[in-house]
Order: sequence, then C-alpha cells, then structure tokens
Amino acid sequence: MSVSQERLLQVLLAPQISEKATAVAEKNEQVIFRVASDATKPEIKAAVELLFKVQVESVQVLNVKGKTKRFGRTTGQRKGWKKAFVCLKPGQEINFVEGGAA
Repeated sequence: MSVSQERLLQVLLAPQISEKATAVAEKNEQVIFRVASDATKPEIKAAVELLFKVQVESVQVLNVKGKTKRFGRTTGQRKGWKKAFVCLKPGQEINFVEGGAA
C-alpha cells in the first residue's frame, strides 16, 4: 500500500512533550506524537520514517477523549484527538530538544 507523500506530511501534528511522555521515552525507547484523527498505524510509521530518517519497530495508537468544560451555565466538550506511541528500533533516537535555545 503506497501512500502519497503529501498525506504523510499531514499525519503527524506535533510531538507530545510531557512528564509522562519523557518517562515513557526513556524507559521504552518510544516517542509520543499527536496525530491526525483518521491516521492509520502504517501511515504513522511511514511518516515518522520519512520525516526523521529513523527505523520504526511498532506503533500503538490511543484515542484521547475531549474534556467536558463548563462556561457559566452551559457545558461544552473539547475536541478528542489521537495519540501515537512510536517504538523505535534499538539504537535509533529522535531528539526534539536540540536546536532549541534554552
């Protein structure tokens, strides 16, 4: 199954950087991304390999439900989104911190 390069560039939205994501990255050699809600595992794998020039071992996907928030009397719902845990092959690494001035 071949996917167009334009589609692959739209699959990954942002890296998910949090305390939990950092702990997971160090423990399991995984990187967490926020991805398009209609993205599939093969698309996510191909996109990460294309953009970061690394080899991906596996991809796990999770749907995050949007939180319910109140604005005065009315309640609203934030949008749900999709999270991808990308497991890299041993020795591979993606570093988001380098290049950013502290």
